[in-house]
Amino acid sequence: MTSPPTAADPYDAHLRGRLLDLVHGIAPCDDVERAHLHTAAAWVAGGAQLYRLRKPDVPATHLVSYFVVRDASRGELLLVAHRKAGLWLPTGGHVEPGEDPWAAVERECREELGIPAAASELTGPRPLFLTVTRTRGQGAHTDVSLWYVVDADADSVVAWDQEEFSAVRWAAPEQILDEPLTSLDPHMHRFIRKLEHALRG
Repeated sequence: MTSPPTAADPYDAHLRGRLLDLVHGIAPCDDVERAHLHTAAAWVAGGAQLYRLRKPDVPATHLVSYFVVRDASRGELLLVAHRKAGLWLPTGGHVEPGEDPWAAVERECREELGIPAAASELTGPRPLFLTVTRTRGQGAHTDVSLWYVVDADADSVVAWDQEEFSAVRWAAPEQILDEPLTSLDPHMHRFIRKLEHALRG
């Protein structure tokens, strides 16, 4: 495992500056996201350890890169049935020590779906959305999650990480909005509404 940078390390200061730039570049869609952005910025600037060092909950708060895969021609999004969470989620994973969040998207996209990460024309390689979420179950912890949008043809996703996911499916945004949040990431509906607003704008 790569040694985590220390708070006094100039490289750590660079990573924190990069992360703060990403956080400040997200326009909040509602009061919940505004509060989450404030919490995330204070966490990054405060010098806390940003990266997960030991599964599942060390440190208790750590950085995640989600990436929502979208087939623009079909207007559908990819969801995965996450075995441990027991929920339908976007793909993504924990950012490794010293790793840029977009580099985590590129790595996880290869590992989980076997395809390259193509940044959406809508957002480029920058996050559209941010959440601060307490996970459920054993080893509960807090994920500070940057949500990216990745473009892919649905037909290109022919395999996935079956150790992590029991199934994958494509769904239109309105279908996902009709599903109860008890089966999804708790912020999935909010993300969908923000994405739809951005696409209209």
